[in-house]
Formats: sequence, C-alpha cells, structure tokens
Amino acid sequence: MTERTHAPAQRPHRHHWRRDVVELAALFCAVAVADGIANLVAHGPEGPFLLVASAVALLITAAFHTWWARRHSHAPPPLRTAPSAPARAAGSAPESGSESGAEPATATTSLWRMRTTVRDEPGSLASICTALAHHGVDILTLQTHPLPEGGTVDEFLLRAPQQLPAGDLTRAIAGAGGHSTWIERADAHDLVDTPTRVLGLATRTALDAAELPLALRQLLGRCTIHSIPATTLSGRPNAGADAPVEGVLEETVMRLRDPSGGAITVERPYLPFTPTEFARARALVELDARLGPRVPHGHDVLTLPEGNEITVRRADGSDLAAARAMHDRCSERTLGLRYHGPVSDADRYLAHLLSPRFGRTLAATTASGKLVALGHLLWDGDETEVALLIEDDWQRRGIGTELLGRLIAMAAETGCDSVYAVTQASNTGMVAAMRGLGLPLDYQIEEGTLVITARLDAARGEATRRDAARGEATPAVSRVPYELPRAQHPYGQRHGH
Repeated sequence: MTERTHAPAQRPHRHHWRRDVVELAALFCAVAVADGIANLVAHGPEGPFLLVASAVALLITAAFHTWWARRHSHAPPPLRTAPSAPARAAGSAPESGSESGAEPATATTSLWRMRTTVRDEPGSLASICTALAHHGVDILTLQTHPLPEGGTVDEFLLRAPQQLPAGDLTRAIAGAGGHSTWIERADAHDLVDTPTRVLGLATRTALDAAELPLALRQLLGRCTIHSIPATTLSGRPNAGADAPVEGVLEETVMRLRDPSGGAITVERPYLPFTPTEFARARALVELDARLGPRVPHGHDVLTLPEGNEITVRRADGSDLAAARAMHDRCSERTLGLRYHGPVSDADRYLAHLLSPRFGRTLAATTASGKLVALGHLLWDGDETEVALLIEDDWQRRGIGTELLGRLIAMAAETGCDSVYAVTQASNTGMVAAMRGLGLPLDYQIEEGTLVITARLDAARGEATRRDAARGEATPAVSRVPYELPRAQHPYGQRHGH
C-alpha cells in the first residue's frame, strides 16, 4: 500500500516595499560607518596604531575561542548516577549528586492499589501524577470513576520504591489536591487490566452459578456479601429481601436483586462504592439472571476398593428430591452426627445447602443414579465450613475421603486460609478423613462439639508448585467473605449450635 502525502497549497509570495527601504537604509548606514573608520585610520594622527591594535585583538580573540572549544569538546561527560527504574518510568530525573539519584536501577519495589478523590477540572490529574513522579512512583494502571456530585475517583496501581512508606504517599497525594485517599498492598495478579478481568469474571459466572459471589468479591475488592432469601425457613417473608430490580446504591452498601430470589447485599465500610462499580456489579447479576440455574457438567467416575463405581459431580437445587430420599434412608444417628440438632428439621435446610449462593455441593451417585453422599463447602462469613453426609450402607468405603479432598481443593482455589468441620468426638470417620488430608489441624471443643480446623497454606503451596512445574500461571484468588445470614445457618455450623 502506497502512502501519499499532499502538500498544502502555497500562497503566492507578496513583495513588500517596506523591507526594501529598510535594507537600503541599513546599507547606507554601513557605508557611512566604514567611511568614517577609513578617514580616522588614514588621516588621524594615531591611525596606523589603531589598525595594528585591532588586528592583534582579533588574533587574541580567535586563539582564545579555539582553545576553549578544544578543551570542552574533549572533556569527559559529567558523572551522573542513573535514576531508578520507577523514576525513569515516571519521567522524573533526579539532580546530579543528590541522594535520591544514587538509588540503583535494580532497587526493590512494591505494588500498591490507591484511590483518591480529586476535583473534576483540568490539571487535577496532572498534579497527582507529578506528586507521584517526585517520589519515584511508577503508575502502571489508572481508572477514573466519575461521581454524580462532580468530582472524580481515580484508582491507581502503583509501583513504588520498597522503602517508601504508605504515609508519605498519602501525604503527597493530599498536597496535590487529592482527598479521601485509600491505599493497600497489591500483588502481581492486579496487573491484569480491568476489561480483561471483567470479561474473565463474566465467563466464570456464565459457566457456574456458584461463581457469582466469588466474581463480585474479586470485582469489588475486600467486602462482605450477605444473601437474604425471599422467605425464612418457616415460609414467612424475609425482611430486607425486597431489593428493586435496578438495585440500590447507598455509599458503602449496595443491594441487588438475587436472581434465585431475595437480595444480595454487598458492604464495604472502609470505601464508598462508585456508580461505575455499581453498574459492573449489576451487570454480573443480570448476566446470572438471564442464564438461569446452572452447574458445570463435569464429573469423575471412581472405583471403590470393593469394585463398585461411583460418580462425583456438582449438585444444585435440582437434586433436592434425591437428597431428601437419601435422608429417609439414613439412620437418626447419621443425621444427628451431621446436623447436631433435631433430626426432623434436617430436610428444611437442604434447599439452602444445595443453593449455589451459600457455597458448593458435591454429590456421589451410584451407577444406577442413586444419590448416596453429599459434601458441602459453605461460605460462613470470613470462614469456610466443610460437611459430609454419607448414607449408612455406603460408609467406610472411602467416599468421604474423596469428597473431602475435592472440597479442600475448591477452598484452596478460592483463596480460603482455612476450613473447619463441626462434628462429635464419636464421629471417628470424619476425624480420620480430616487427618487423612495431610494438612496442619487444630482441634477445639465448643459446647461438647469438636471443631477441626485445617490450614490451607500447604495446599495452596502444593498447587502453586504443581502449576509452576506445568508452566502455568497461578490464578488470582482471594478469600471470599460470603456470609449466610445467622438466622439461616444450618445445624452443624459453628454459629447457633
């Protein structure tokens, strides 16, 4: 492809007579001065002396100019210390000889996420950037969130020198006109640009309904998510479950209508939500509503030691009837060990346990399709619970160990620091399954109930090493504070025994 450049049409040159008059006057003045100097030299008493002195002065001046030019053209360049990488990226060059310029280019840095509110006027963002560059801070990403009242919330991902404290950054931003500044540590996963991250979260939500709370958490940062069902366990309308279709945004709280019924409340006390964040969260919820109930279709077929095959898959509300039938086949002792309460109330909690809003559930079925075991991974505020229910005829066959291992892997993938199981000391099968995980365990007795807590640092470390061996990047994960309302906690969880 040939690129053609068309020159602009040139205007015809106009002849100005004033320029000619000025040039002619300058010529006459030069002739008059030359004539005066010639008369002074030729007819003056000191004419020859003045002529010789002028020649000597010209020679001295020429010799000095030649010596000066040669001396500075061959002199070595002044000693300069290379500025640090963040300072070069920020466009700030430290002065020669200053201590700030003596920082090596390989100095360690740290990542920060920062938000600040500025006036919506020209030059406000430039002042913030200048203040950051003065401290050798590199701006990696920038998002702007316009506010209805006229200001703008600017969100930065920064790479700053390791020795620069957060307080200095905050004071620098305040001096540049920013206010309501919030800052926290970031990691390499935050380097993904916002459109890519939002598309990835939308894909996860589209594939699995249980991903909605996780997607909201990763989209909005550190926050607490409450799910309020439309009705209580007794069938009465639940207070606070009447969120409008368009949702409600109130400073640090947003309420969205849950596609499965009720409302989803997101709280972030330390930082108000912006209209942009509210629109993104509402778009994810609307996507979940349009796609309807769904779980991944994958499953694993396992062969038990005695030769029987079972299938492990994800379960949801469509398995409610099969789960109730399994309850009917279980003994009162088995149900009592699982729910720690009146056996007659066990069926009332199944709808909540199978809902993807409150966690993830695995089901074990036989070759004929009969449901014989359930494993639950339940979000409990900042904590996560694991629970197992296995039909009497299928206990002591390794099914619980298989389900528990998969639930622990799910918890590690979502970034949970630990998981706990509530059982009784007489439930030796559950205790043995927890010990079989090979993870550090803590034991605690609460009101006669045994609480076993497994720390997942080792599980995440093993997953990281496995991904590194395969050459894969570790996914961005974060702990999910997804809270089931206290009134809805099923028996067996730490609250409300």
